[in-house]
This record gives sequence, C-alpha cells and structure tokens, in this order.
Amino acid sequence: MKLCRRAQELAAYRGTVGFVPTMGALHEGHLSLVRACRSACDTTVVSIFVNPTQFNDPKDLENYPRTEEADLALLEEQGVDFVFAPAVDEIYPTPDTRVFDFGGLDRVMEGEHRPGHFNGVGQVVSRLFEIVRPNRAFFGEKDFQQLAIIRHMTAQLGLPIEIVGCPIVRDVDGLARSSRNTLLSPEHRAAAPRIYAVLAEAAESLRGKVSVPEAKRIIAQRIDAEPLLRTEYIEIASADSLQPAADWGQRLGELRCFAAVHAGPVRLIDNVPF
Repeated sequence: MKLCRRAQELAAYRGTVGFVPTMGALHEGHLSLVRACRSACDTTVVSIFVNPTQFNDPKDLENYPRTEEADLALLEEQGVDFVFAPAVDEIYPTPDTRVFDFGGLDRVMEGEHRPGHFNGVGQVVSRLFEIVRPNRAFFGEKDFQQLAIIRHMTAQLGLPIEIVGCPIVRDVDGLARSSRNTLLSPEHRAAAPRIYAVLAEAAESLRGKVSVPEAKRIIAQRIDAEPLLRTEYIEIASADSLQPAADWGQRLGELRCFAAVHAGPVRLIDNVPF
C-alpha cells in the first residue's frame, strides 16, 4: 500500500481504477465499500480528507474524529493499493468559490437543514475526481441524498465515472454505521438503535394506512418517545428525485423515509425503503 500526500504521487495505476472517498475514522461501512471496490476494480484508491468546505458548523469540523494511524492499518489489511491523505492546501491551493447547480436535489432534507453542505461536497468530490481520475467511485447509501447529488454532478460535468451505491451497513442492533457513532456517550449509543427500529417498523405498518403527513408525525413521535433522542426531521420522498411525497398516490417511483435525529450533541442520519 502506498501512502500519498501529494497529487503527483498517485501514479502507476493498473487496469480499472476504483475510488472510495472518505473523511477517515473508518468503520465497517467504509470497509464494505473498499471490498466492493476491490472486487470490481484492478486498482483501489482510498482518500482520507476531512473537508472543511462541507461543514456549516465550525465546532462540528473541530470535533470530527480523526484516527489516521488506525485508518491506515485497516486499509493495509484490506489490500488497498493507494491511500491519498492530503493537507487542505493540496485540495484547495486557492479558495474554491465554485457554486454548483444540483437541480434542486440540495434544497430538501440535509440541504435545507445544513446550508452550503452539499456545495462543499460538490467541491471536494469533483476535486478528488480530478486528482484520482477513477473509472468507478463507491459511496454508501446511508448518505442517500449525497449519493444522488454526486450522481447528478458527475453527469452534469460529463465525467466518465461510474458512481456505485452500496447498501447501508448496520451494527447488530440496527444502528447505521457512522464515524459519528464514536462520539456517542454510552447512554446515547444505547438509545440510538431506536431510530432504525422505528423506521423499519413504520415502513411495514404505515404506508397507505394513514396520510403521509400523519406517517411522518407518528414516526417522529415514536423516536422522540426515547428521552435521549430528538428528531430534527422526518421526510418521505422519491428515491430518484428526492421530491417529498404529499400523498401515497403520487407517481414518484420508489419511496424512502429519511430521518435526522440528535442523540445529545451528535447528529445521526438514516433512511429506509418505504
């Protein structure tokens, strides 16, 4: 495995190049992406870069877990070929002032609650694509809205990169794997699986039984019945367009239920097919 700090060190690729962008603090969700990449590509490149332009809260950026030494050991075990772990000035030698048009995909859910977040995602992912030049890039469906936005951006920029979405990886109690889980107190970690439990049960029992607004209200109420959790939003939306559903009869294709929930100071997101 070759560790690269500068773009010019990424060289001597062989065959099909697969890429897994990460912000480090790696867990089984990331490793599942690495395995998917290795099985589909000849060369696997993983980046570790905590991108400052996608944090709208400076404290969130400051507190984001950084565990590079442990991350590198995990990636070497997985047989990764290149790890790109640059400094900020390698990604942004000058301030990135680009503003992206994501066709409205960024105006709902995470985009509405985290202004500027997805523009920062567009900046860093497009820059990493420019540096790494992959044939395929692998992203997890936990960040489902991000996945949709990256697909849109890649097509909009005419980049010859296949964007591969990979299933959410969960702990045995159902909690979606996330780097932020390491920031949970033991009490909040014990409470957090309720998010998925409520979403999964609602997907089975509520569709078509009550109105969409009532379904969202019931889901939030059931999550918030746990005193250590506080729902920020529940949305039921098209998996394709991310357009929120007003009623079950709309022709929106597959629906998904999206949630953002605070467990103490830690903000968690999840989604399920609905």
